[in-house]
Amino acid sequence: MSSASRPRIAAISTVIWKEKASHARTIVGKYLFGFNEDGNDPKPDAQVVSLYTHQTPPDDISRQWSQQTGIPWFRTIHEALTLGTDELAVDGVMLVAEHGDYEFNDKEQKLYPRFELFLQIVDTFRRTGHSVPVFNDKHLSYRWTNAKRMVELSKELDFPFMAGSSLPVNYRYPEMEFPWGARAEHGVVVAPGPIDSYGFHMLEAVQCLIERREGGETGVAAVQCLEGAAIWAFLDSTPWAEKLFDAALACSQKPSENPRDDDKAALFRVWYRDGVETAIFRLPRGAGDFCVAVDVEGQPQPLATMMWRNRPDNRSFDSLILQADQMYQTGRAAYPIERTLLVSGILDLLLESRIGGHERIETPQLDVAYQVEDRSFHVEQDAISPWGPAPAADDGAAG
Repeated sequence: MSSASRPRIAAISTVIWKEKASHARTIVGKYLFGFNEDGNDPKPDAQVVSLYTHQTPPDDISRQWSQQTGIPWFRTIHEALTLGTDELAVDGVMLVAEHGDYEFNDKEQKLYPRFELFLQIVDTFRRTGHSVPVFNDKHLSYRWTNAKRMVELSKELDFPFMAGSSLPVNYRYPEMEFPWGARAEHGVVVAPGPIDSYGFHMLEAVQCLIERREGGETGVAAVQCLEGAAIWAFLDSTPWAEKLFDAALACSQKPSENPRDDDKAALFRVWYRDGVETAIFRLPRGAGDFCVAVDVEGQPQPLATMMWRNRPDNRSFDSLILQADQMYQTGRAAYPIERTLLVSGILDLLLESRIGGHERIETPQLDVAYQVEDRSFHVEQDAISPWGPAPAADDGAAG
């Protein structure tokens, strides 16, 4: 594809560290230097034409990249979107607000300014009278009301809006997909990591499967976060959870400790409005991979898989980039923003339950309904990808 026909995007980031890994360093780096980050093809379809970073510590590399590539670095988001003019001068926006020096609140949420940076993007849309597609890496905001407002603004100004985790679009081992239109009752996730940043991944891992169920997504009725002995009391007394827990854990490619010895464990319980229930087990030491299992009516055994994530070949964001590029090309989101909106709200209220005595919280506000198309969004193992064949399931330690 010629550079003249490639969508022009503004890369808006919190920080791009020189030495340490960050989402922006990988995602923006692949736009600037290709999927192999060596300056050669293959490259994403879109091209970055401007850079902005919210924080510029001494080890930020964004200004060095600007000098290296000739792509201008701007001090404001408005300038990055207009290329220093009075008119919108890009075909899309990539917002990567993960990592950086930001505080945590009492819910252990890192206060990334996704909402605030998004508002600046929208302000430029209003000032110029034009808008373009926006992709937002990971969840929308740590606060439900802010996440909801972001989606409302995208609909008010009528621009395509996508967001979310890399897990729903990456490889699965074994290859599987929830049958579109089938009935589901339960889902379980077993995964490691921090309760906020990785909790989002865990919730989207099961959401991207059960959203394909009969009737589509209708929203969430209640949530609850459990810790300590209450986790294992629930598992031991809940046959469906125990069955799916074992099926999910069996898909892990990495050795881990006995889950019951994990003193940092947490359990997310989610009750959906249509009767579906999910249980997400956060096990920092008792799980080595992101593994998910769901039941399907009429099938005696659960569907279970490991969702591939950050591996040594640095491919974890490639599939996500391909989905964003599709939106920049077509002007249509590849999958509904409502998925990420719902998961953002679920996570915020689960963490509220955690600090509020682990009580069940009724969630009438999570009346988020949507349907997905009868197609898979993830890259399949036998698919021909721009960067070559699928990686091996056990190709090294996760990041």
